[in-house]
Amino acid sequence: MQTREKILPLENGDRLTREEFERRYDAMPHLKKAELIEGVVYMGSPVRVTHGAPHARVMAWLGGYWTATPGVQVADNTTVRLDDDNEPQPDALLRIERGGQSTISEDGYIEGAPELIVEIAASSASYDLRDKLRVYRRNRVREYLVWQVYDRRFDWFQWREGEYVGLEPDSEGAIRSGAFPGLWLSVAALLEGDLVEVRRVWERGLATDERDNFVRRLQNPRLDE
Repeated sequence: MQTREKILPLENGDRLTREEFERRYDAMPHLKKAELIEGVVYMGSPVRVTHGAPHARVMAWLGGYWTATPGVQVADNTTVRLDDDNEPQPDALLRIERGGQSTISEDGYIEGAPELIVEIAASSASYDLRDKLRVYRRNRVREYLVWQVYDRRFDWFQWREGEYVGLEPDSEGAIRSGAFPGLWLSVAALLEGDLVEVRRVWERGLATDERDNFVRRLQNPRLDE
């Protein structure tokens, strides 16, 4: 009689290949979040409201852009196959569905670098601002946003010639995405939980010609040729 091979559970700090990481993760359906960063396993702790509430604000903001912009896709806590040693599970991401940097594999994973990733971090000491930042930069994630909850800080990094450059709010207090025209954010309003103001700013971005032109290009990629 042939015995079934025992699959070991994931443990924080395990050093695994991506294939072994996925095999163990799939065998633990009760586990909600685990990531492979530079070949090392990181497993999330139970989610407190100090993480869940900011996460919800980010999803409300990204969701507004998604619903009004055909051709882009928002994903929440979705595993991304970046490279052989890295399989993160970002808190939120925004990607171009056709002709973008990432694709959907036959088994339903995102493969390649989404254009925009958001992480909710406890503070500047988080690995989101160290190991993950280096991984996302190396894989050319075009925009990386990190909300440091305890420090009340929101960083928006843009990939430029192999480096991440921090974007600053304009004279009206909004940061404007380069990867997604019309995606505007009032960081101050987001930090304060003023979603009415967040929405007012994003609606101004949606009404711009650059956002309309972006939608036309997504629907007809030949316009870029």
